[in-house]
Amino acid sequence: MSRSTNGQMAGPGSGLSPNLRGALLMMGSMAAFTINDACVKLVGQEVPLFQLIVIRGALTTTWVFLLARYMGALRVSFDRGDWGLIGLRCLSEVGATYFFLTALMHMPLANVTAVLQVLPLTVTLGAALFFGEKVGWRRLLAIGFGFCGMLLIVRPGPEGFSLYSGYALGAVCCVTFRDLITRRMGPHVPSMTVTLATAVSVTLASGLASTTVEWVPMSPRLGLLILAASGFVLLGYLLSVAVMRVGEVSFIAPFRYTSLVWALLLGWLIFSDWPDPVTMTGAAIVVATGMFTLFRERQISG
Repeated sequence: MSRSTNGQMAGPGSGLSPNLRGALLMMGSMAAFTINDACVKLVGQEVPLFQLIVIRGALTTTWVFLLARYMGALRVSFDRGDWGLIGLRCLSEVGATYFFLTALMHMPLANVTAVLQVLPLTVTLGAALFFGEKVGWRRLLAIGFGFCGMLLIVRPGPEGFSLYSGYALGAVCCVTFRDLITRRMGPHVPSMTVTLATAVSVTLASGLASTTVEWVPMSPRLGLLILAASGFVLLGYLLSVAVMRVGEVSFIAPFRYTSLVWALLLGWLIFSDWPDPVTMTGAAIVVATGMFTLFRERQISG
């Protein structure tokens, strides 16, 4: 560990360019979130979904609260409008958690992750429809191609489509709504406060729903997996926050798609799943169009 010129300790990656550090942070964030998904999927094979969400949510809420207190980033003095947006965001996160994890329990990890890669497209389209943001014909065309790629993944029709593909699409809708709401929040609202409110909401909603199912005893192995899942969720969040503070967003943003690489790898190693060629083609189209949309958005805003 060396010391920088301003007297602060320089980390091991201090010799890297800001863009490269940002790319590594983004890839680390995506890896952490995907490892969390794999842990949850493993536990979900033996534990009821709502029991799992309650336990993971309680642990995550504790981590976030302690971190927010340590950082001094916990503030609740907002006006009614801000709290209204936070409340809507929490509701959308509750829906997204339920739809995503239900799909995750019944679909290959890579397939669910591939469907979620359409989010940059849906958020761009939603911003144009609801906020009047300008979207040129190139991005509209890319969004259209991206939706075609998504259809290859979920395959609507009597043979290819399943109920759980619908759950994955429900998660996309909820997360899109969540991200659009987040765009409307003022910069004075601390991210840690929003994250804590979200974690508490998901935990409470799942706790209420868990009264309808019978809890099962858990082995130490399952307990460790849930503990790991909550830790990786927190790590993913911290890395995603750090990403926004280094490098150029236009360079870093496309690296969010490395989550699909992690999902393919973990799905194959842990669950012996590998998407068929049609799904892989659809995923490639979604990723390509998403990257183009991000590139055009940053190019125009720059």
